[in-house]
Amino acid sequence: MNHRSGFRFAALAALALLLLAMGAALRPVLPADTTAPAVLNETEIGFVQDMVAHHGQALVLTQRLDPAADPFVVGLARQIADNQRTELGMLLGWLRLAGAPVVNPRQMAWLPDTAVGHRHSAGDSARAMPGAASAAELDELAVARGGEAEIVFLRLMRRHHAGGIDMAAAADGLLTGGEVERAAREMVRTQGQEIAMMSLLLDRSGV
Repeated sequence: MNHRSGFRFAALAALALLLLAMGAALRPVLPADTTAPAVLNETEIGFVQDMVAHHGQALVLTQRLDPAADPFVVGLARQIADNQRTELGMLLGWLRLAGAPVVNPRQMAWLPDTAVGHRHSAGDSARAMPGAASAAELDELAVARGGEAEIVFLRLMRRHHAGGIDMAAAADGLLTGGEVERAAREMVRTQGQEIAMMSLLLDRSGV
C-alpha cells in the first residue's frame, strides 16, 4: 500500500468510526413512552405491519453476516440490529394497542400503485416489498466469509434500507400527522445515515 492509499484508508476508517459514533448517539427513534393514537387508520396499520416484516428481514441479514468479517462492518451491522429492534418494539406495540394482527394479509396494499414504482394488476393482493432480499441471496450471505461476506452484506443491506426509505417516505406523504408519520420520517433519516456508512465501506473495498 503506497502512502496515498494508506492515507485514504486511514481517512475512510476515521470517518466510518465517526459515523458509527454519531449513529449510536442518535439511535433512539422515539421516546420510550411514545404511545399510538387510540385508533390507527388503514394506511397506518398497513405501513406498520409491512415495516415489521421489513425490519424482521433486516435482522436476518445482520444475523447471517460472518462474525469474523471486518470490525467496521460487524459494528455497523450491530448498530443496525439495535436500531431495528428498538423500532420493532414500537411498531409491535402500536399494532397491539390498535388490536391489529402483526402480519399484513394484503402486503403493501396501503401503498398506491403510483408510489415507489409499485404497480399490480387488479385482484393482486400482494406486492413485492421494496429492497427485500430473496431466499437465494440470504443463503449466499450465510455461506460467504471474509471480504466476500462484507460486500454481500453491505450491498444487500444498502438495497434493503433504500427500500425501507421508499416505504417510509411514501407513508409520510400519505399521512397527515401523528406518531406513525413522525416515526416514518425518523426512519428515513436514520436509515439514510446508515446507507451513507454502507456506501463508505463499499467504497473502501473498491466496489
